[in-house]
Amino acid sequence: MKDFSIPARIDVMTDSPRWRSLLFVPAHSRKYVASVHERGADGVILDLEDSVPIDQKIDARRELPDSIVSVGRQGGSVLVRVNHDLCTLAADLNASIIPGVDAIVLPKVESKDWVAEVADAVTRLEKARGIPHGTVRFLAQIESPRGLQRLPEIASSDARMAALALGPEDFCAAVGGSPEFDLLLAPNLQVLFAARAAGLLPLGFVGSIGEFQDSQKLRQTSVHARRLGFAGALAIHPAQVTIFNEAFSPSADEIEWALKIVDAQQDAFKSGLGAFAVDGKMVDPPVIQRAHQVLALAGKP
Repeated sequence: MKDFSIPARIDVMTDSPRWRSLLFVPAHSRKYVASVHERGADGVILDLEDSVPIDQKIDARRELPDSIVSVGRQGGSVLVRVNHDLCTLAADLNASIIPGVDAIVLPKVESKDWVAEVADAVTRLEKARGIPHGTVRFLAQIESPRGLQRLPEIASSDARMAALALGPEDFCAAVGGSPEFDLLLAPNLQVLFAARAAGLLPLGFVGSIGEFQDSQKLRQTSVHARRLGFAGALAIHPAQVTIFNEAFSPSADEIEWALKIVDAQQDAFKSGLGAFAVDGKMVDPPVIQRAHQVLALAGKP
């Protein structure tokens, strides 16, 4: 007979960061870097990849030590997105693995072997610079059908892996399509399932990351993403941050519901009941688990 004094297993990763919103900022833009810490994002991604022109990447790397201090001054996570090609990647890692960096965003991930090579390089850089081993985590972006096919092995490729996200624009371009719901639903769900199976944060929503002007649509899409199971999303514009922070947090009604479930659970246990009713609906271990997840996300014991 099950012991209902302990709730069913709760898949809220206590050692994982809370990344409801991760805001990209071009690492070469002093203007944007200087103010991005005021935007309220859970983390800032200093981008060395797509948003930085080739002829300004060297300057962007040179600015990283000051930029890292600047964007992290409010206590949010500091991430750096590196380039994929080996020559540029080596220079990016050499500049990025310094105190204050919480994670590296790996774009265009297609194999566990590539992740392993990057992890080995990061380990050597951490050791050389006196950074505790494993300090720097990975957020992997899946941006091609090849990467999608290898999701399970990528998700479990290294202990540094913290999160997975689909790169919707790049993925759609890779398959010759447009970033529409029908095309993005299945790959997003695959990312979600692979991340949860590996104990990682699934980040994203079913839509184009570039559509930030229609706030009402973005809010609806983000709320839908959390209901699917996503933990947060990547933002390319400050206007998206508040929407993501709210959408990927439990509402007051959800918290009230969860508290009611947990209270009823304690009463049911005292009465020797494994399943019980709340507001005319049956409650069993999966429902109890969801209630505890809501409370964990809300920061309530």
